[in-house]
Amino acid sequence: MVEAAASRHGFSTEAVTSLLISVAAGGGRQAQFNHWEFGGMGQWSQGGMIMIGDMFNNQLKYRVDALCNELSSALQQSSPFLPPPMSSQSQSQSGGSTGSSFFVPGAFANRWPAELGAPSSTGSQNNLHYAVFPSTRRLAIDQNGHIAVYDIGDHAIGGFSQQQGGDQSITFTSQYGVVRVADLPQVPLGMPGQDHTPSFQAPPHVEPAPAWTPSPPPSQNAPIANPPIGAGSGGSDEEIFSRIERLADLHQKGILSDDEFGAKKAELLSRL
Repeated sequence: MVEAAASRHGFSTEAVTSLLISVAAGGGRQAQFNHWEFGGMGQWSQGGMIMIGDMFNNQLKYRVDALCNELSSALQQSSPFLPPPMSSQSQSQSGGSTGSSFFVPGAFANRWPAELGAPSSTGSQNNLHYAVFPSTRRLAIDQNGHIAVYDIGDHAIGGFSQQQGGDQSITFTSQYGVVRVADLPQVPLGMPGQDHTPSFQAPPHVEPAPAWTPSPPPSQNAPIANPPIGAGSGGSDEEIFSRIERLADLHQKGILSDDEFGAKKAELLSRL
């Protein structure tokens, strides 16, 4: 089994053997391991919770998780002598490290408000417990009996840790890297979760503008208003001849037809 699993997942038989021992020690449901092929020190829990030392190497994280699940399934099917699960408190520290990871699923479902729904993962360390509720996009932290609820937005939470020195802040990993829980918006109980998936909104209705209709071009046969003439019954001779010249110019340009020009000209000449 070890050689076949090592070949399928691309690890050495020595690494797979060490992980098999760790999974067996965790009752087939969880494991603490420390091997360079798995990114150093790490932890795994059945249900999708996994942390490795090389926390940003997602490809390695998926490979280790797949191997752990395969070994867990094999142990559950073929080994009736699995030891009891590890204690619900788990720490992972290395020299100089100030972080301690807590991830072990706990039987703490009854401690969380029912309005949050069913947690996909829970864990605890010392006097601090957490639970993730994907259906309502909520994270609940129980510290010393006080429950604080946070909006996780679109974070895909992959693991938690708590600083052992300084402010003892709680962090988790997601597709955006390491995130401090204190940086999430805290929400009161009873506030419904928001849907953070993009949704299509129809554009506002806008009345269409009226179609533009071009004005008809002026008819070339439209009557031409007589230019004003001076005072008197027929106007002065100079004005009449000036108007005839303008009419001739319009006739030459094709604006006046022969009949129109002749009629106007005869009308003006009759005033002399």
